Amino acid sequence: MINDQQPVMIRLAKKKVENKCFATLFFNHKLTFRPGQFIMLWIPGVDEKPYTISFYSKEQFGITIEEKGIFSKKAIRLNTGDLIGIRGPFGNGFDIRFSNNTVAVAGGCGIASLATLVEKPDQDIILIQGARSKELILYPDRFKKKPLFCTDDGSHGIKGFVTDVLEQQIILNKKLDMVYACGPEIMMYNVFKICQKYDIDCQVSLERFMRCGFGVCGACVCDNQIVCKDGPVFDLKKLEHMKDFNTKALLKSGREIELSNK
Repeated sequence: MINDQQPVMIRLAKKKVENKCFATLFFNHKLTFRPGQFIMLWIPGVDEKPYTISFYSKEQFGITIEEKGIFSKKAIRLNTGDLIGIRGPFGNGFDIRFSNNTVAVAGGCGIASLATLVEKPDQDIILIQGARSKELILYPDRFKKKPLFCTDDGSHGIKGFVTDVLEQQIILNKKLDMVYACGPEIMMYNVFKICQKYDIDCQVSLERFMRCGFGVCGACVCDNQIVCKDGPVFDLKKLEHMKDFNTKALLKSGREIELSNK
């Protein structure tokens, strides 16, 4: 593992524009990594932010970034050869269990966290992938097994929510062994409730504001769990005791805000 406190400086090897909102940055650098873990990306003079690893091989890794704020806009405008710093990987990733009765549910950029799990050669996972519209679907042709696509506007695949398709798959497959999920918190909460209903184990990857990445600053707490250290992946048993899941979170300022739980 890279030193927790000191970033390692590496250069951008390649950039791929995925669509109008997303770009993937590739770095020729070796990491020991488990799907679901994340790194801290530092742009000198700008800031440092956490990103999951969306592409991984022995010699290279990639992170996919959505253009939203000042940092992400700077990140996706980096050029080949630009120098950045990384720390990590951090956190607990997915507990990967081989099974032919497994579903991965990805909402929007949540597929970035699930992608390296889905494409593991020893897994045969049903992927349910959702986005607001066809043009915002990430990696539409990446996986050998075609995902079940959902879009909010019906421009590709099924018009509707990934959770509706998940429940259909549960009914069709009678018994699933595991559901992995990453996406908007309200989506993951509904996945969690469906898994409770049908007595299926699940693991979800939470997003919280992270400063340090290794559990000392307390910015990413969710109840008594430190998301960057105890998570970001949590299973059903832990989620059942996390009252802040889909109800409360902390802003960058430390102020607590209410999340939608409807």
